[in-house]
Amino acid sequence: MQPLDTAIVILFLLGNTLFGLWQGKSNKTTGDYFLGSHKLPWVVAMLSIVATETSVLTFVSVPGLAYRGDWSFLQLPLGYIAGRFLVSALLLPMYFREGVTSIYEIIGARYGKGMQRLASIVFLVTRILGDGIRFLATAVVVQVVTGWSMPLSVVIIGAVTLVYTISGGLKAVAWLDSAQFVLYLAGGIITIAFISLQLEGGLTSALSTLSDSGKLHVISFAGDVLTNPMSFWGAFLGGLFLSLGSHGVDYMMVQRVLGCSSLSAARKALIGSGFFVFLQFAIFLLAGSLMYLFADGAPALKDREFASFIVHSLPSGLKGLLLAGILSAAMSTIGSSINSLAASTVTDLLGGRPSLRASRIISLGWAGALIAIALSFNENDKAIIMVGLKIASYTYGGLLGLFLLSKHRQNFHPASLGAGLLAGMATVFFLDSATPIAWTWFILISVAVNIPAVFFIDALIRTIRR
Repeated sequence: MQPLDTAIVILFLLGNTLFGLWQGKSNKTTGDYFLGSHKLPWVVAMLSIVATETSVLTFVSVPGLAYRGDWSFLQLPLGYIAGRFLVSALLLPMYFREGVTSIYEIIGARYGKGMQRLASIVFLVTRILGDGIRFLATAVVVQVVTGWSMPLSVVIIGAVTLVYTISGGLKAVAWLDSAQFVLYLAGGIITIAFISLQLEGGLTSALSTLSDSGKLHVISFAGDVLTNPMSFWGAFLGGLFLSLGSHGVDYMMVQRVLGCSSLSAARKALIGSGFFVFLQFAIFLLAGSLMYLFADGAPALKDREFASFIVHSLPSGLKGLLLAGILSAAMSTIGSSINSLAASTVTDLLGGRPSLRASRIISLGWAGALIAIALSFNENDKAIIMVGLKIASYTYGGLLGLFLLSKHRQNFHPASLGAGLLAGMATVFFLDSATPIAWTWFILISVAVNIPAVFFIDALIRTIRR
């Protein structure tokens, strides 16, 4: 890094910190802190969802997928869009009608505080493990670009994010997410423009070459639909159910739309985010494909293709801007995670009793836990983005089953609900460890096991009671 690059990064980090401290003055209650006083513009909420959802995994892994293969990954966000329409129709009306702070209050009102706490704990475990992977992905890139160690990278990024998140709450996180999204999307566009200018024939010729070699292939029916995660029906249905889970029953994502002023605004934010995610993935896949041509297809370390390109190919200034984009992608998810973890803890586990000051202390505790979890992860031989998505697949099916059952008129016994939730999660662990079935099917199968198990066990309990 040259002095200009360092100056850009320092200004970026300082700007984020000062904005969070300034925004913190408007937080008077926990409602302000966790839901932004229900005054988030839907466009801000939409961009915050996209920034939170894709994070640094987009920077790290998506260009590498195109570098090593084709664009079949785009089949997944097609399912994301369909899943968001279902969430908007099935779940958002219920959340706004009940006026909840945490979506798990729906479970508490329907089945008791014990089930509310269980659902919250499942969310907390899923979120902290998933975002540990995102921290790792951040460290991978920052390590390559700066030469810092991965632990040092995690600590620095976590500390800066912590300051503006604890001070500013959801409003600061959402507004900074929006700005950060624009910045790291610009990083992908700058990469495309830079490489296009270097290649003979420009972008048009490059696209023709990539198309002839099959590198732009999107729809794929190759391989076994149950074992190949990028076979069309597996990817599309996997994306649909992953979106149902992540944007329907994962509080970190739903928290953004709950910050909107109305159901109509929330729906626009949620559905619009699906199309923006598709566009974003397409941009970074194109960047990866162009990097492949730029490097003449030279082998590169997995998940380090883009980082290596930034270090070795970009001039000073652009390098600093791209690093700021990487940090944006990382901090958007980390800040969102800290705030949602604290909100669920305060509302679901502690009954909403803690004050604003106590809520900030709880946020500090979760930030420390996230950093510790991130430091304990190690890379493996799988693309990091696939590991991050797979972790969510373990628990989303069980949570989604709970919310779908809450719309049923029958009053289920809490024991049957808990047993069904565990049965769905146990099924996924079995599928992952003992079968070749692709992770994209895990949520659908988990729901398919969970709901019948609840009905069966509840009937059994009623029979025994008679």
